[in-house]
Amino acid sequence: MNFKKAVLLLEDKSFFLGRSFGAEGEVMGEVVFNTCMSGYQEILTDPSYFGQIVTMTYPLIGNYGVNDEDVESAMPFAKGFIVREYKDRSSNWRSQETLDSYLKRNNIVGIDNIDTRLLTRKLRTRGALNGIISTLDLNPESLYEKLKVFPSMEGLDLVKDVTPKERYTWNRTDKWISERFKSEGDFNVAVIDYGIKWNILKILTALGCKLTVFSAFSSPEEILSIKPDGIFLSNGPGDPAAVSYAINTIKELFGKVPIFGICLGHQLMALASGAKTFKLKFGHHGGNHPVKRLDTDEVEITSQNHGFAVDYESIDKSNWEVTHINLNDKTVEGIRHKRLPMFSVQYHPEASPGPHDSGYLFKQFCEMMKNS
Repeated sequence: MNFKKAVLLLEDKSFFLGRSFGAEGEVMGEVVFNTCMSGYQEILTDPSYFGQIVTMTYPLIGNYGVNDEDVESAMPFAKGFIVREYKDRSSNWRSQETLDSYLKRNNIVGIDNIDTRLLTRKLRTRGALNGIISTLDLNPESLYEKLKVFPSMEGLDLVKDVTPKERYTWNRTDKWISERFKSEGDFNVAVIDYGIKWNILKILTALGCKLTVFSAFSSPEEILSIKPDGIFLSNGPGDPAAVSYAINTIKELFGKVPIFGICLGHQLMALASGAKTFKLKFGHHGGNHPVKRLDTDEVEITSQNHGFAVDYESIDKSNWEVTHINLNDKTVEGIRHKRLPMFSVQYHPEASPGPHDSGYLFKQFCEMMKNS
């Protein structure tokens, strides 16, 4: 393929000249890095990446192409894609098209042939930075003027941009999931979609859950009208503290039925309980984060994608207990109510690809519904 020039400019005026792949154009977002060695298609289609430009630390990307099965939503949500070396020739029997053509088809701007090690070190040192990728304008001064007005992720409600407009039902799963997760019963589950990954829905379906998926704007009355056995709070993008309507809804749902939250759902549950959240320096994005399960002292290797965390000191210890902590930075990775059937985790037990250490959490949710 014939590469054209592209540039990446960060808000600290760092300038990277590289090559364009994917769509041509210009895009701005918060630049973050992901340490996964595979799974770029799942990463691109994770709605939690809405508003962000993703840097892959693994150097060779695109070598196994793209297929219709390994997606986490109907389309890519990442704003842009940064890699060290893009491989246009895909070598995998499941490949249906190249990553370049997939990004072009979905209007996602990519850049390669830049020093992603240097970029990652900068993000770790300075923290996540806003950036702009352009194939149209290669002038650092004019790009910086455009980037100056781009807002910080802190304070942004991005859920409103990814949540469905209307509720829907879901009853699909995959063969490999149904082989790993056997039915635990017959459950009627209300899912609140803040930007959900399809693998969560597939696992819940395999476990015997009949799923009705609600918009983040749904009222407590609408959600409870289906008489659910349990409620699931999904992952999603942006600053959890900005999603006030979701926090208020969750407060009204406390104590009604068992509740299980993942990622943004975990943060929203904590906020609804009176805790606070804060922005991490560069976030947790990757498939290799060690998390300690406090009741057993076991260490789970987890898949994570979040830029905010729950403040430990703000948790009401009389009603809530911390169940998991991150061994890298000691941040809160899980909470559970001491009396009511409600719990949540910050990481992604459904991750595909990703470690399977945390699949038991879905079965815990089913046990709670059985016993309530």
